[in-house]
Amino acid sequence: MSTAAQGKREGRGEKRPRAEQSESQYVEAVVKINRVAKVVKGGRNFRFSAIVVVGDGKGRVGAAMGKAREVPDAIRKAIDRAKRNMIAIPIVSTTVPHEVVGRSGSARVMLKPASLGTGVVAGGSVRAVLESAGIQNVLTKCLGSHNATNVVWATLDGLKQLKTAEHIASERNVPVTAVL
Repeated sequence: MSTAAQGKREGRGEKRPRAEQSESQYVEAVVKINRVAKVVKGGRNFRFSAIVVVGDGKGRVGAAMGKAREVPDAIRKAIDRAKRNMIAIPIVSTTVPHEVVGRSGSARVMLKPASLGTGVVAGGSVRAVLESAGIQNVLTKCLGSHNATNVVWATLDGLKQLKTAEHIASERNVPVTAVL
């Protein structure tokens, strides 16, 4: 007997809980939800934009913005885009390999390696990106603008700049033991 014959429809209107809906292998964090109003002849049209960070906790992370008339739709769109735009980052013993400054607009984010047990010393936007990526010990500082959107992009820019000693040695055609 089909689901239509039983009187229960499966489709767009039926929602499952967020935990079942998303794959358990990803860590998802909503950084910011912004309400945007467009003034038209009949009044105001409200829409929502959501910035979401998605990571696997093992060195892959992505972020994206989704826009829609409803908040859940904006979050879903952002999650889908973030999963498509994931980047791989090097993690050395639960921290970043070296100090780096990421930039986006007028926001700058400094990331510094930290010793074991330090934890993630970061604000909300930076913390969401680093925890989703799986970094457990890091020191950070926001320089310049504290706009949540630009801080997320600046953090991702900093993470893209990271390289391990082995990677640099292979680029220079030097044995790894000479670098370490």
